[in-house]
Amino acid sequence: MKTFAFIDASNLFYGGEKSLGWKIDYQKLLAYIKEKYEAEKVFYFGGVEIHDFLYDYQKEETVNLSELEKHLLLIIKNEENNFNEARLILFGHHLQRVRFYKKLESFGYKMFLKPVKLFEQEDESTKRKADCDVDMTVKIIREKDNFDRALILSGDGDFLPTLKYLRELEKEVVILARGPRTAREIRQFAGSNFRDFEYLRELLKR
Repeated sequence: MKTFAFIDASNLFYGGEKSLGWKIDYQKLLAYIKEKYEAEKVFYFGGVEIHDFLYDYQKEETVNLSELEKHLLLIIKNEENNFNEARLILFGHHLQRVRFYKKLESFGYKMFLKPVKLFEQEDESTKRKADCDVDMTVKIIREKDNFDRALILSGDGDFLPTLKYLRELEKEVVILARGPRTAREIRQFAGSNFRDFEYLRELLKR
């Protein structure tokens, strides 16, 4: 059975490793997905801070990580003397995230990254957002003729219409998600094809 896996990073890893309670070895995760489900392709959807990096939403479907890394390094080099400590730490964190994504890419993940956007709240605070639900849905639909089984690493209820559509096409759908963060309708849809990511701790932790 030809299997493709689709990872919604914002849902599966929301709150980071502090929320999860353990550190994930992403090389082990990829190996597990490929061995357990025989997945031929593993698509990873997430967000990345770009700091005025030129990104064409009309022509590009993912941020070029190597070019973004150069962009961030150039900013740090040119502006370092004007940075306060907090801003320097922030840029360092965002650069570290880009290099983390590059490592995932080198492992064999198919990366689909979109720029993080900032939204002003009513209380004047700023909210960061990089929802990839639509991007992941479109990719699933585009690839539907290339797989027999979809492994979905997300518990987001917004995916339910897409998953129901796959079932109508007689595709098998398996959900691998964090139990506490999985919508009830997704668990009901998956039934015996639901797998709780939390139980993989001993297999996948660093």
